[in-house]
Amino acid sequence: MAKEGPNWDGLLKWSIAHSDGTGNPRNLSEEDRKWFMEAMQAQTIDVVKRMKEITLVMQTPDTVLEEQGVTATDLEDMLDELQEHVESIDMANDLNSIGGLTPLLKYLRNSHANIRAKAAEVVSTIVQNNPTSQQLVMDANGMEPLLSNLTSDDDVNVRTKSLGAISSLIRHNKPGIAAFRLANGYAALKDALGSESVRFQRKALNLIQYLIQENPNDCHVIIELGFPRIMTHLATNEDPEVREAALRGLYELTKGKTVQTDDIKPEDSEKLKQALQERINDISKMSSEDLAAIRDERQLVDSLWTAHYNEPSSLREKGLVVLPGEDVVEQPPDVASRVLVSPLRGVNRPTANNNDKSEKKDEPLLLGPGP
Repeated sequence: MAKEGPNWDGLLKWSIAHSDGTGNPRNLSEEDRKWFMEAMQAQTIDVVKRMKEITLVMQTPDTVLEEQGVTATDLEDMLDELQEHVESIDMANDLNSIGGLTPLLKYLRNSHANIRAKAAEVVSTIVQNNPTSQQLVMDANGMEPLLSNLTSDDDVNVRTKSLGAISSLIRHNKPGIAAFRLANGYAALKDALGSESVRFQRKALNLIQYLIQENPNDCHVIIELGFPRIMTHLATNEDPEVREAALRGLYELTKGKTVQTDDIKPEDSEKLKQALQERINDISKMSSEDLAAIRDERQLVDSLWTAHYNEPSSLREKGLVVLPGEDVVEQPPDVASRVLVSPLRGVNRPTANNNDKSEKKDEPLLLGPGP
């Protein structure tokens, strides 16, 4: 019976026997060199070839797959593998070249919720920090099924994954943001905030914050749609990440140059004051350890109070905005990120920092005219 794969135990023994760290390097015989290369090549995967095989499966009708005994779980595992391959920006772009992008997008409409969710996750990986694939997905009308799943899918995990894919698709992508706005994307985000899923809420809040930062002119639309009241409610949520994201979104609304606190409806302003006071009361009762864990939240509460009511919050009077020592803590220099780069993502993906003599900032992203 033939062996399945290389003899790794033999390879280890060979390596130890030929390099104990004490002697001079030995020349490999041609036979040893051939055996070693065959052992290593047995574990080398031709990624493009494998992606073509996955593409062929995705192009095969469901009925044929079922007849051949392929299950939904098998397809999920296949998409898991595909996601690993497209972590590389080159492989992500090659997926379209080999005909794999279109059938992947069709999987967003698959009858199995787990497959729809996994397909959205793969799309998110493909377009993240990748302008080329962002454009390819837009050209293939990939936004439409993602928005459809975001707004109307019965499975909250599918909705959450679709929102994640949309977020990756429209970041630093002006046409993507414009398409999102024209498709009533803000209304979809508002619905997401009303979900009982904290993961769904967090993703929606983070995207709202990004959109406000990119175009403060949209603050008026967000206020008119009633976002402040919903975010005020979430500012007292039990989940700390939801709380902080809601507070940060509210602060982005108030600090925008085009929006004044007077733009907020009086009843919403009163509800915000009650919510902030509730958080102040809770924070005032916390232990030092708990206070240290919500440093950003403490500062956000105080900043929001000051912006809306033109006076510092009682947290400042109690010395709870900045605890002793917090204002003098210096972070260690970021040395590791300069030398430790992911072999799949780091080499190819654009990063925030360049090696130029001066750091360049991204140009402001305009959302375009309102719908």
